[in-house]
Amino acid sequence: MSTATTSTNSEKVLDYFAIFGVPRKLWIEMSELEQKFLQMSWKLHPDNFVNATEQERELSLKRSSELNDAYRTLRDPIARVEYLLGIEGERKEGEKKQQAPPELLEEVFELNESLEELREARASGQDLTGLQARLETAEKSFQEKLGEVDAELQSAAREWDATLTVDSAARKKVMARLNELLNRRSYIRNLVTNVAKELGEV
Repeated sequence: MSTATTSTNSEKVLDYFAIFGVPRKLWIEMSELEQKFLQMSWKLHPDNFVNATEQERELSLKRSSELNDAYRTLRDPIARVEYLLGIEGERKEGEKKQQAPPELLEEVFELNESLEELREARASGQDLTGLQARLETAEKSFQEKLGEVDAELQSAAREWDATLTVDSAARKKVMARLNELLNRRSYIRNLVTNVAKELGEV
């Protein structure tokens, strides 16, 4: 197995797509990926290195770890998009802009108000039924929005795959869209998580 690398900001980073010998596409045939993973895992199994040198054994363990990381990343649709944008230089590791999308500002403001009211009511021992129902409705609404963002991500991912053979300007445009959608998804998912946490304490 080759230690496929790509250069990003003068640093050598592993190219998970190259490890599996697949193009940098966002639609991947999962059964094919799994089959390649199992074949490569078997080749790197410790049983195959019983008579190898210590250096060869250490190298096989390193490659096995890299292979596991690559498989874990590429089989997850969201992690795959984040990783692709990272190696294409469009997204720094851990970058998730936590700002409300403009079209959600009003709903986010109302949600934060409701959360604050719930905390105050809980602290003072008031009845939480009405607030709880309001937050459950808000949570459902944001869950639906999360589903919409995921659908948009799928659409943008198909666009990306279609741009692999065209000019870089078109690819940049799609990457910017993917980045924007990932940030929106991250923000909405955090909102849903926060509401669920507060409701769990009721």
